[in-house]
Amino acid sequence: MNIAVVGSQWGDEGKGKLIDILSADTDITARYQGGNNAGHTVVVGDEEYVFHLLPSAILHKGKVCVIGNGVVVDPKELIKEIDNLASRGIKVNAARLKISGHAHVVMPYHRILDGLRESKRKNKIGTTGRGIGPCYADKVSRCGIRMIDLVNPRILRSKLEDNLREKNEIFKEVFKNPGFSLENIYKEYFSYGRKLAPYICDTALYLNRMMDRSKSVLFEGAQGTFLDIDFGTYPFVTSSNSIVGGLCTGSGVGPTRIDRVIACVKAYTTRVGEGPFPTEFSSNLKDEIRAKGNEFGSTTGRPRRCGWFDSVLVRYSIIINNVHELAIMKLDVLGDLEKIKICVGYRHKGKVYKDFPMDFDVLDKAQPIYEEMDGWKKDISGVRSYSKLPVNARRYIERLESLLKVGVKYISIGTKRAEIIIR
Repeated sequence: MNIAVVGSQWGDEGKGKLIDILSADTDITARYQGGNNAGHTVVVGDEEYVFHLLPSAILHKGKVCVIGNGVVVDPKELIKEIDNLASRGIKVNAARLKISGHAHVVMPYHRILDGLRESKRKNKIGTTGRGIGPCYADKVSRCGIRMIDLVNPRILRSKLEDNLREKNEIFKEVFKNPGFSLENIYKEYFSYGRKLAPYICDTALYLNRMMDRSKSVLFEGAQGTFLDIDFGTYPFVTSSNSIVGGLCTGSGVGPTRIDRVIACVKAYTTRVGEGPFPTEFSSNLKDEIRAKGNEFGSTTGRPRRCGWFDSVLVRYSIIINNVHELAIMKLDVLGDLEKIKICVGYRHKGKVYKDFPMDFDVLDKAQPIYEEMDGWKKDISGVRSYSKLPVNARRYIERLESLLKVGVKYISIGTKRAEIIIR
């Protein structure tokens, strides 16, 4: 069976833990979009692992991980991740990691341009500054450098010469920045190419051939539905298609080969950076939930904004991702609350919205319409079966199922691998 896991809020939903659990029973895990602006945290025993480019399935012995063509790769950071795992006794070799030769490369000028552009904006996007947007922009502008180019010295030099001729002029004239040395970048990135060459292959052919041999594939997205470049809260989004549809273009696998889609959502809502957030908590509750849920970005360390569960938001995600099952993460974080709210609609200028609005102004100024439920006031981290959850916790889950029109299969009640209920 081939499964896709997608985030159904603004990212940070706990996909890393779910993928870690699911990948134990699949042959291959493939990442299909995003870059090292994403972070997946997995806790195994007393060990914590944070992944930015490598699929977290690499922790399982004998499993193959794929970085698809839709991912933008910072080779320096990828090598760091591989070396870090090696220092912790986890060997990543060419049999276990496949990198698409079609994946585009994040270059030094992308990272600098990312920060400089943000500094010029009046309405800040809240970018991580990792160069992801400028790299995707070069991909669309047809001047990007791909992983396969790093192992071809003639192509790498030719593309760098063209790019720096244009970009250095922009850096100097627009941003008063000195720009970049062709020779320095060429030597550095060609050396990365030599190190990563054993991993580079046509991953689209690899994935399809493995599926032809009845191997199972788990597809891993980064970020979340509402950071999608087409369907997210634009312009406060990422630069790729983080919805499940991005899987096809980001991996070279056709849509009919996907058997099951699982949406990962938090039991509440968070987002990092700028942009509208109708259900955001007041300051005191925000601080309480942020502390209990450790709501700080895996990549940047930035504090996440926190709020009540938004069923309007998640229902839209379920529709456009054609979700079969839900995974509710971090249910334990709500355990101390007397009352818990669920947003069931928005009100703006006298009009009630039950569907997620396209108009940015409506979303930005909407007042949430809430249902209120009793909390369960109990530590649930030791619970391992649904029937043993407090009755109010079960009522909360079942109300979400009713509002979202899809069943909840997985319920995470702690950070560790074992702290999960599977219905």
